[in-house]
Formats: sequence, C-alpha cells, structure tokens
Amino acid sequence: MFADEAVESVGVQSVWRTSQQAAQDSRGCQTRAVHRAEAQVQTVSSTTSGTQTEPQYLAKEQLLQQSHDDPDQPGLKDFLQRVEDSVIRELGRNARSHAFDEFQVNWELHSDLVSCLHCLQHPRALERALHVTSVSWSCTGAVIVCAYGRIDDGDWSTEMSCVCMWNLDRRGLNPKQADGVIDVPTAVTALCCHPNQPTLLAGGLYTGEVVVWDMGRTQDPVLVQTGLSADSHREPVYQVAWVPLQKKGEFGVLSACSGGRVLLWVMDPDQGRLVLNAGYALIRQQVPQSSNTSFKAHGSTSVGVTSLALSPWDSDTFLVGSESGLLLRCSFSSQTPAAVPSQGQSVTLRAPAVFTFRPCSGPLHSIHCSPFHRNLFLSAGTDGLAHLHSLLQATPLLSIRVSDSYAFQVQWSPTRPLVFAAATGQGEVQIFDLGRKSLRPAATIQHGGAEHATSCLAFNCQNPHLLAVGKTDGTVCVWQLSQDLMEQRPRESSQLEHIANQVAE
Repeated sequence: MFADEAVESVGVQSVWRTSQQAAQDSRGCQTRAVHRAEAQVQTVSSTTSGTQTEPQYLAKEQLLQQSHDDPDQPGLKDFLQRVEDSVIRELGRNARSHAFDEFQVNWELHSDLVSCLHCLQHPRALERALHVTSVSWSCTGAVIVCAYGRIDDGDWSTEMSCVCMWNLDRRGLNPKQADGVIDVPTAVTALCCHPNQPTLLAGGLYTGEVVVWDMGRTQDPVLVQTGLSADSHREPVYQVAWVPLQKKGEFGVLSACSGGRVLLWVMDPDQGRLVLNAGYALIRQQVPQSSNTSFKAHGSTSVGVTSLALSPWDSDTFLVGSESGLLLRCSFSSQTPAAVPSQGQSVTLRAPAVFTFRPCSGPLHSIHCSPFHRNLFLSAGTDGLAHLHSLLQATPLLSIRVSDSYAFQVQWSPTRPLVFAAATGQGEVQIFDLGRKSLRPAATIQHGGAEHATSCLAFNCQNPHLLAVGKTDGTVCVWQLSQDLMEQRPRESSQLEHIANQVAE
C-alpha cells in the first residue's frame, strides 16, 4: 500500500515538474514587439574658392627673384600709371559740373502728396453758418488763427462774428472746440499774425476798423484799435499786414479798403488806439498809363483796393489789386499829393502808384510776392487764372487756369521756389509745380463738397509741411505736405531765374 502510494506520489511530482517546465519554456518564446524606424539624410556640401595669387609652391625668395628679374611685369603700379590721365580728366570734368548742386538725398518714401491732420471747427460759427474769411499762422508756427465772417454779403453787416485759435502743439487738442475765442461785433474780413510777437494779431473789420488783439489777455483782448474817425476807413478792410518801421524792431499795421485808401498805422498802447502815420489814395486819373494796358482813366473816382502785397526784397515797394482788375506797383516814398479833397485827415494823402500792369477781367482777390526772386509775384481773381508777373513787365509771363470758378487766394511755397497753391471757388486747393513739363496741378486738395468754396489758405513758414485751408462751411483743415512738395530740388532756383528772364509775349 505504501509502495503504491509512493509510486503515485512520484508520478504526480513528475507530471507537475513537466507542466512547470513547459510553462517556463512557453514564456521564454514570447518576446517584446520590435520597434522599427526609417530615416534618410540628404546633405549637400559645396565649396567654391578662387585666388589670384602666385602658386603656393613658390618660395618667397623665388618670388622676389622673379620680380627682380622681370621688373616690367604688369601690375597695380602700371595700371594706375596707365589710367592716371583719364581719371584726372574725368575728375576735373566732375568738378566743373553743376548737375548735383543743391541736391539733398531723400531717404523717405511718401505715397500721398497731402494728408489731412486736423479738421478744426467752432460750434457757434457752424450754428450761424459763418464763413472762414482768413487764416494766419503765429510766428512760432504752433498756433493757427482764423477769422469768421461772410464773403457773399454785399451789405453792411452787424452780425456778430469771432476770431478763433488752436494750438496744434497742445496735448489733448480738441478740434471741435477752439483753445481761444475773441468775440467781434461785426464780420472780420482780414487777419495777420505779428512776425515776432506770438500773441499779437492784426485784423480788419467789415465796418472799416482796424484792430490789434493780444491773445494773451483773456479779459479784454483788444490792445489798440482805430475807432471811427476822419482818419479811419469808411469801407470794409480787405487786407492787413505788418510793416517794419524805421525804428528797429517796431512794426506798423498797413490796411487797405475798397474805398481806395491804403493807410499805415502805428500802435499807441497808452491811449489804446492806432495812430495814422501815413496815408495813400489811389485815384483813377493818377494811375500811370502804359502802352501795353488798355485801361483808361475816367473822372476822379477812387480805385477800390481788394488785395495788397509787400515785397520782401524792397521795403519801399508794395502791390495793390482792385475791384476793376487794375494791378499796380506802388511806392511808400511817393511824395505826389493825391487828388482827393481833404476830409480832416491828420496826414496828407499821397498817390503811390508808379507802374501799371495789364488789367484783369475782374476783381483781384489775392497777390503774393515770391520769397525766392525779387521780381516775381502771383495774382489771382474772379477770372479763375493765376498770373505769374515780373515787376519789370506789364504783361504776365504766364497764366495758368486754376479753376472754372473764382480764385480766392494764391500763395508761394516758403520752401519750394517753383511751387504755389491756389484756393478756388470750387472747394479745392490746387498745388502747381512750375518745374513740371505739364501745367496741370501737381496735387489737388479737396475736403467736403464743391458747393462750399475754399476761401483762404496759408503755408506755415516755421513748419513748412503744414498748410491751413479755410472754407465757407466754417471749417479749417490742416494738411500735411509730403517731402516732394516741400523739399527744394536741384537747380530749382536757376529754373525760376530762367522763367523770370523770359520776355512776355
């Protein structure tokens, strides 16, 4: 029994060992999954080199010996000696050339010739539908001042108006609210900032008064004024300008009116008034006659002055334009008494006209003398033409169509001798470049509809990239000019000289 149990036990253990060994053998055959990956590498390596040297296997002594044995071998020295005469000849030719005179490299690229920076408005002026009649920049170039009134009202007006100013350098500029406002009891027809004192401003009124305001005085900005007297104008003042006096640093105010008088005033701040220093009267029978003009004097009626310009080259010369189209060169030093009856003036009126240019077909609204040539000036008026004149000739050198309507103002660029701008009755500003082959505008500024005329404009002499434009819708827009319109080009002054030397047909 025990033997049988022993045999059975041995059999069981044998079977268990066999199964365990089989299990171990089975686990040994199961391996982990094999991970495979494929990769390619494609590289190109290239090197290019070149030398212009002697072979490396030649020793230094051999090179020196070769140079000593063959001194005439071509080299740098021989090349320089061979081209020396040609180079010196070309350098001498370049030294005599003027092709790049006054040339300045412009590294900036501008796609737009003009762009609008500010559109300034005064709410009360918009409510009353007032027109911008004049704009002027302060002597610092930071403040723009504009006058409000009407350019289409032919009757005496007692409507309130104002003078507004904006400081463009001020942080937080509000284009819809002026930084300063001066209320005026009547329309302001002319405006001019002082050339040296940034707070002083001269203005002409529809009633004939001339006023100097001090923008620094907030309570009572009126510094001096003419009032209504025997010396003052009796018609609307269409132009005012600051004129240097004999005493250095002092300026007087020159005013012109439609009654034919041009008056020079000096300030008396102690009495708060402008004192008449000199007076001029333009009478038809005293206008000089020219063989090239068709104007004939009739009677002794006055020549109504609508525009005036001072020569920056000659302190004795000024120009006037009239309602009848007359264009006259005048002299401050004229001693000829004017043929007008005395009306109690404190000074004797003189006849200043010394030369007559060919008249235009309608009133002259604007005259401006060139800042780059002593004999050239522009005029514009109701004929829609800009006339380029020489002080030495009666007939215009050139006439350019700027508008199919009126031309209200024309002004030379302060930096480009051949560029000028014209404000038109069609609501545009046309900028012309006389250096171009075509007399078409180099740029056109248009803001708003054509139903609102562009009544005035002013270049900024301190910041020549700025141009202020006033319209009859009561807005003043400040435009930025590109480098093309403000940077002088090579030989531009000589081109202007060539135009001035032409003889009018």
